[in-house]
Amino acid sequence: MKKTALLLLAVFCFAKTNAQYQECKRSASASAFLNVPQRMLTTGSNYDVKYHRFHWQIDPSQLYISGSVMTLFETKSNTNQLEFDLVSALTVDSVMYHSATVNFSHVNDILTVMLPATLPVGTLDSVEIVYQGVPPGSGFGSFNTSTHNGTPVLWTLSEPFYSSDWWPCKSLNTDKADSIDVFVTTDTSYRVASNGKLMNEIFNGSEKTVHWKSNYPISSYLVAIAVTNYAEYSDYVPLAGGDSLQVLNYVYPEDLATAQSQTPQIIPIIQLYDSLTIEYPFKNEKYGHAQFNWGGGMEHQTMSFVINYGQSLIAHECAHQWFGDLVTCGSWEDIWLNEGFATYFEGLTKERYFPAQWYSWKSQKISNITSQPDGSVKCTDTTDVSRIFNGRLTYDKGSYLLHMLRWKLGDAVFFQALRDYLNDPALKFGYAKTPDLIQHLQNTSGQNLNVFFDQWYYKQGYPAYQVNWSQNNQQVYVQINQTTSDPSVTFFEMPVPVKFSGAGHDTTLVFNHTFSGQLFTATIPWPVSTVEFDPDLWILSANNQVSLGIPSLSHPTTSFDIYPNPVKDNLKIEIRNQSSGQLVISDAAGKILLKEDAVKEKTKNISVNNWAKGIYFVSWFADGKRESKPVIIE
Repeated sequence: MKKTALLLLAVFCFAKTNAQYQECKRSASASAFLNVPQRMLTTGSNYDVKYHRFHWQIDPSQLYISGSVMTLFETKSNTNQLEFDLVSALTVDSVMYHSATVNFSHVNDILTVMLPATLPVGTLDSVEIVYQGVPPGSGFGSFNTSTHNGTPVLWTLSEPFYSSDWWPCKSLNTDKADSIDVFVTTDTSYRVASNGKLMNEIFNGSEKTVHWKSNYPISSYLVAIAVTNYAEYSDYVPLAGGDSLQVLNYVYPEDLATAQSQTPQIIPIIQLYDSLTIEYPFKNEKYGHAQFNWGGGMEHQTMSFVINYGQSLIAHECAHQWFGDLVTCGSWEDIWLNEGFATYFEGLTKERYFPAQWYSWKSQKISNITSQPDGSVKCTDTTDVSRIFNGRLTYDKGSYLLHMLRWKLGDAVFFQALRDYLNDPALKFGYAKTPDLIQHLQNTSGQNLNVFFDQWYYKQGYPAYQVNWSQNNQQVYVQINQTTSDPSVTFFEMPVPVKFSGAGHDTTLVFNHTFSGQLFTATIPWPVSTVEFDPDLWILSANNQVSLGIPSLSHPTTSFDIYPNPVKDNLKIEIRNQSSGQLVISDAAGKILLKEDAVKEKTKNISVNNWAKGIYFVSWFADGKRESKPVIIE
């Protein structure tokens, strides 16, 4: 989902330089969003949903719904009653079981159906709920009416857990219906957009019944309808196997010409996503767009609802068909698996098709993420919609976590891991949580990513780097220090790219930065005049500084000094203020080359003629304290 205009309370916007709209990330604090009932975590725990058949009577000029929902289920335990999430504002007229009415109660937004007998575990059965009323329109407006050019329009948008505002459901993402049939009866002047494939339209006087069918598993929040006087046309995406995918567009007639000039942008977008991941997962039905008045887009399965057809918006919503619809976040704590991925793949379309915008896209993300010092990608409050859909953390920081993973693993491994993740039979057309993604990334790469995810996903903040450098003949010395914006992380481990330029040459070196103050050497056979930290913005960081000169090579500690540094022949160590102590010299790997106890001399001269070039550490132990200093041997 992506929001691009102010339709809710307390939504904060920032300008997007390469889009035809303003992108407004959701930070809403409307009271309707708060204190989501925990009951939704347990509703329907005694059965699995297998199928829904919807029959609805819809007039887009009226904020009203009437109809029925038949649910096919399989019992997970011996069961004599079923619970559904359904707001109490709607009236349940009857519940049908085996063609007979059964008793029910409807209290505190829970519909409880009393079965006439106990069903044994593993029973496949069904109930049909007949209901009507005015949906309250919670969240982002779960059930909405408006107008366009004077014509009524109705649409639904149930994310994250507001399907129960307009139909009786089981709200958990971990239980998808295997298939659905959607029947909507409305005036013949209107078209109905929905999930799956359009099967037929049956006319009856001034009304018609439109039948959509989907045979793919679907979460309750992705079921959707939109009704108005849409104009209709299709684009077609050539697929690698020789087939083509229909992209069905339902557009307001007054916007038809503009839409027809923009929607063909979806063709290279889908081809890019296919090439980077797996083939579009719902190709046997369709992909599509239906225009609505809400300020952005919503990735309803096989048919995204959008306010317009700007490239960034349709790229974002289309990416959700893989990340969010095919594999759905198993809990709202893991919402970044939907939104972080969709945001990053939106960015990948810039990298591929609009390379001049790619750097700016990354820079804007970094600027937004680092505008505050704290915050984790992990959603820390799933009862607050404003936190679930936090633009800075869920969307932007989530996307940059993926960008850094790509940098750390390399393109080939990173995208193969995503293919493995999407193709996993345990996840595909189901749901995933963050540990599922981590496991695939580790299995494919062979790397242990626990520290990376602990720092960048579970904990908060970002690093600031201080890079000091100097050059002596062809040897370049680089010391990299780091501070962090939030105390939850004392140090972020990352491979750090540094670009060196001078005398008409340039080269970028990558340093494996494992602790603050780490010293590196490299051979560069030309004079360096400028040094740039992370020139391609691979790392989420801010307030970085690059300086000529390495302070730790030129300034003494309080206890001892070493010089010259760098050194070629003889190293002099000058001890101050202690009568006796221990002197240790070790190489960068920690191997001890010299160790002397009870040193009393104020000055030690050590020949290093036969020592290998590189970085060494001189340590002085005295009075219960240890001080260390790096030295470079040339």
